[in-house]
Amino acid sequence: MSKVAKMFKGKSSSSSSSSKHRSRTGPSPQEAIHKLRETEEMLTKKQDYLEKKIEQEITIAKKNGTKNKRAALQALKRKKRYEQQLIQIDGTLSTIEFQREALENANTNTEVLKNMGYAAKAIKGVHQKIDMDNIDTLMADITEQQQIAQEISDAISQPFGDQFDEDELLAELAELEQEDLEESMKNMSKLPSVPASKLPSTRPSQRTTTKKKVEDDDDMNMLAAWAT
Repeated sequence: MSKVAKMFKGKSSSSSSSSKHRSRTGPSPQEAIHKLRETEEMLTKKQDYLEKKIEQEITIAKKNGTKNKRAALQALKRKKRYEQQLIQIDGTLSTIEFQREALENANTNTEVLKNMGYAAKAIKGVHQKIDMDNIDTLMADITEQQQIAQEISDAISQPFGDQFDEDELLAELAELEQEDLEESMKNMSKLPSVPASKLPSTRPSQRTTTKKKVEDDDDMNMLAAWAT
């Protein structure tokens, strides 16, 4: 084998290995999403173009009508082909949109998992810096101080002076009420009895009233005689 052949063979083998390396790694998710968006934009523009062509062919078919039947039929055939292309583009756009959304979701999940991994490592690093023996000692100190604070609070809240049993006081109060009730019953038994017969009316009779009126008139006449 000549040196030139060997040189070309070496170049081809190196280029094939590099292409295999690129195909093995593949594009990044961002690159693939970008390419899919470019394809969607291109197909959308193609849709607009086909819709305009369909309108033009309809106008040509109407213009020729029965005057030029052949031209009108050709225009309608072209319109049918454009409509078929539109249907194909719609299906392609649906497939590309589904693929792009799946890729975007996969890329998002990858980023989320990556960030969660960073957070897990950070939490692990923080926990490694914490001494569990110190935590136990700290919690024991906190518990002890809380107990001391509760004892101080209980001591401060205790009332000063004599202490009495509330049950004994209630019993004494009940005895006093019973004595008061018995005293009231005794006083009621000492009241005079009400007479059964009908009491005379205290309203003066008409005869007594007339007699008093005559005596008053006599007194007034005597006073008048003395005055003259």
